[in-house]
Amino acid sequence: MDEDTDEQTGSLDPHERHGIESRTSSKTSLEHFPSHRAGEVLEDHGAGPDSECKAYAVSVGITDEKPFAPFKSKLDWEFARWAKMRGPGATAVTDLLKIENVIDLLGLSYKTSQQLDQLIDQKLPSKRPHFNRYEITVAGEAFEVFARDIVQCLQALWGDPEFAPLLVIAPEWHYADANKTIRVYFDMHTGKWWWATQKEIEKTHPGATIIPLIISSDKTQLTLFGSKAAYLPSRRGQILLAYLPTSSLGHIKNKSARRRALANLFHACMKCILAPLKDAGENGMRMLSGDGKVRRCHPILAVYVGDYPEQLLVTCRKTGDCPKCPALLDELDNLMWGLRHLRNLNEVHETLSTRDEGPAAFTRACKEVHMRPIIEPFWEDLPYVNIFAAITPDILHQLYQGVIKHVMSWLKAAYGTEEIDARCRRFPPNHHIRLFMKGITSLRKVTGKMHADICRFLLGLIIGLPLRGGLSPVRMVRAVRALLDFLYLAQYPVHTDETLRLLNDALARFHANKQIFKDLGIREHFNFPKLHALWHYIFSITRFGTTDNYDTQYSERLHIDLAKDAYRATNHKDEYPQMTDWLLRKEKIEQYDAFCRWREETQQSHSGQLGDNPPESVGITGASSSTSRNTGAPQVPGERLRITMARYPSVKAVTFETAAREYGATYLRSALARFIALRRYPDIHSASELERRASRVHFGFRTLPVWHRIKFKLEDILGFGIGDDCADAIHAQPKRTNKRGRQVPGRFDTALVKDGDRSSDPGRRVGQVRLVFKIPRDSLHDLLPDVADQDLPSHLAYIEWFSPFTRPDPNHGLYKVTRTLQGTQRLASIVEVQDIHRSCHLWPDFGPVVPRHWTSSNVLDCSTAFYVSPFSDRAAYQTII
Repeated sequence: MDEDTDEQTGSLDPHERHGIESRTSSKTSLEHFPSHRAGEVLEDHGAGPDSECKAYAVSVGITDEKPFAPFKSKLDWEFARWAKMRGPGATAVTDLLKIENVIDLLGLSYKTSQQLDQLIDQKLPSKRPHFNRYEITVAGEAFEVFARDIVQCLQALWGDPEFAPLLVIAPEWHYADANKTIRVYFDMHTGKWWWATQKEIEKTHPGATIIPLIISSDKTQLTLFGSKAAYLPSRRGQILLAYLPTSSLGHIKNKSARRRALANLFHACMKCILAPLKDAGENGMRMLSGDGKVRRCHPILAVYVGDYPEQLLVTCRKTGDCPKCPALLDELDNLMWGLRHLRNLNEVHETLSTRDEGPAAFTRACKEVHMRPIIEPFWEDLPYVNIFAAITPDILHQLYQGVIKHVMSWLKAAYGTEEIDARCRRFPPNHHIRLFMKGITSLRKVTGKMHADICRFLLGLIIGLPLRGGLSPVRMVRAVRALLDFLYLAQYPVHTDETLRLLNDALARFHANKQIFKDLGIREHFNFPKLHALWHYIFSITRFGTTDNYDTQYSERLHIDLAKDAYRATNHKDEYPQMTDWLLRKEKIEQYDAFCRWREETQQSHSGQLGDNPPESVGITGASSSTSRNTGAPQVPGERLRITMARYPSVKAVTFETAAREYGATYLRSALARFIALRRYPDIHSASELERRASRVHFGFRTLPVWHRIKFKLEDILGFGIGDDCADAIHAQPKRTNKRGRQVPGRFDTALVKDGDRSSDPGRRVGQVRLVFKIPRDSLHDLLPDVADQDLPSHLAYIEWFSPFTRPDPNHGLYKVTRTLQGTQRLASIVEVQDIHRSCHLWPDFGPVVPRHWTSSNVLDCSTAFYVSPFSDRAAYQTII
């Protein structure tokens, strides 16, 4: 196949792609589960968050006279919260309290950290269960396991009033069209697994409510999650279930036998911890939710979250093989496995049944089906569980720390280090963009976050860069673009059948172009598990919803919070009891803090003090590109956009001359005159008429207040109160001297700006923001006397334009833009800040060799052509099509 044809690109027409993206945020057609009894209420006690919080207040002794009981005062409580959540350690806290008069000055009710611990242990109740000690014997050695009762953990999560509005009690199918031909997937209840499992349970137990369990493990720790809406750390929607023992079993000298013993230890611990799920999952259990309703709930293991070693351990597979499908190490690059997603569970159970024939027969049977000889896999008797289906995509380890890590090493081998690092140092700054001023080829211990930062400009490093030996770089560019497409598509919070097709097309494009790495001698094969795992993403998304339901990045963060931090708080001797005590105290403090927030919000709502904006900022617009789902589905990032400006300007008075000299707003006066003329005479149709009208505009002011930053907020993207406070920002600030006396170059970001009256994405154009300002109010009335107050423009921006979008390049899929000139002068105009859609990162067209006089701070002025990057963040990827 000719590598210069479009056949391998798989690129879509931008309008077709825009239509696909718009359907991920439009209203859905809903199909309910056919049994009307699914999730039926057995009893309704009529309780709710308010009554639960009032009961908690009584349990801790809070009264009007003691509003912060059992603490003496608000300061007493806030010091306790700091000491347990942010403090430097028990010894340091005690030393602080020993300082003369500190306790009296602060009015504290405790004198040492130990006394504070006693107060928390004795006076603060806990909704979550305590840890129990279990003893597991494997290979003649006894091990301690500290675990909670999983049923009590479920009751604590299910019964938390904070989660009551988020609970889903029955599966649903969502469609993007009224004819119900395009499925939509987001939360777990929209996937195929819940629907199919609900049908099976309804055959014997009609009226059931399924509680899908998400279990995550990482060497020493086990974590139990609830639904996606709840398990974010900020919502306290996760419970540490157990601390698993860590032992090298050094007394077992044979390495293979030691590995088998360690695997059997893991499964024995898990079997003990999850044993209650066998009966509860099969027959159900009555559970009270936070809204006071009692249902018969069936807790079922749905998803197991872990990295590749954990996945192999759980599924009893051997290193190098796929933990989901039958593919072995030397077969992973065979594309046929993309059509067969799961191992045969019946075959595995038949193999396990050979245990009765003796160890030798069992080991031989396991070898024949390529599985580890685990005596009792913990999932063997759990109802409705297919452990191979439960293994889900791992964005962090499979993509960022896996495939992307490999790609970086391949590009380094293909192009060398000098030119890659030279380009890396010359990207212009922009929000979300981390500048690696020392390059990326010499980085060590690159984290997942750093890999994500590199992905924002990775493709820009190789566009226009020639390959050695005269090989065409087209396949290289297409392969990298395909993997980046897969990476960003895989993280969509909402998928449709159409976006899943895009995901599949992206993977197919990579495989169609990967031969370039073999031709360069970089790779001999592609038989590695993390690349092979990409074939299973669509299967998991259609079963369990989008990947943010089971993202290992959440559990990785929790492993630090709940295991590593807990261990650091001990004296490292007999640490597990200390760790469990530390965790329980932390949970009690979080619970008390949640109560205080509820009380404060309740008091403010009663007094009418809640406002829309904090005092330091002013919201100037709130826009949405589409209506929210009538069924509560999350919206795509960037959809509900709000622009906020600081209440006070960065510089109170900037003259027109200073604006031209320091900000680069060379034609500010004439551009502002044209803006006023268009507002005063909206029926102007010719450029000559506009110039004539503008020449008659006179300004009665000499200075303007100027702002150096525009902030964009996403208001509750997913509808669960967990949206980012600041999703985007644009800087327009001249060079300055910082507090250390160093010169800081000026920064004038590029942005997507509304072009004309069109509101769709093709109606946006790239512009460089040079100045953000306001016209003094009195002067504005004089300039626009016939405009109503509510229609007067607020914050304005001086924009230098780039050329309009045409068509994306067929190979790398990017739009190319250049400066728009009138003769030799840059075309500039004034726009309202509310017409700025978002920041936009530009990649310079570096050519074969980047000019060395270019720098990150001057490249926007030095380069003559740029590529518009869609990779600065996920919202940009869905916007810049």
